[in-house]
Amino acid sequence: MARLKEMYQTEVAPRLMKELQLKNIMQVPRIEKIVVNMGLGEAIQNIKVLESAVEELGRITGQKAVITKAKNSIATFKLREGMPIGCMVTLRRDRAYEFLDRLVNIALPRVRDFKGVSPKAFDGRGNYTLGIREQIIFPEIDFDKIDKVKGLNVTIVTSARTDEEGRALLTQLGMPFRTGQQRKAED
Repeated sequence: MARLKEMYQTEVAPRLMKELQLKNIMQVPRIEKIVVNMGLGEAIQNIKVLESAVEELGRITGQKAVITKAKNSIATFKLREGMPIGCMVTLRRDRAYEFLDRLVNIALPRVRDFKGVSPKAFDGRGNYTLGIREQIIFPEIDFDKIDKVKGLNVTIVTSARTDEEGRALLTQLGMPFRTGQQRKAED
């Protein structure tokens, strides 16, 4: 069992039950899935960028990436419907908890000038999306073998009904949210 999932079941769920004043353990918010997405607009001209992104995303997540295709044609970008423009991975159960554990404890602290993640990136239903500018913060990526630094999006889908429940869950799982003083220092 994943270390973070075990911690969730033994420590976090009972603590959240008290904090959110829930009557049933099944009402406690939990992570349903994590979607890691890499959008590559330059894949229109150079397909090799897409191949390297699929391989890197597979190495980061431990699961084979799926190539995503354009839904619409956009003439100004020379994009036609059905062209490959990105890749994504959906992680569930133990793999999702293992990835979140590595993201929070290993990858995010490696970000340059890291002050925490934005507490405002919730969607209104308890799901959280995080943008990462460089894939090289993950230790699985060999810096010498990358051709170009690429960004990626991580969406954490929870069973929480509100942003407050989702924030409480992610805080208990160790997500380093920025505090009020750190936000004022940036402005």
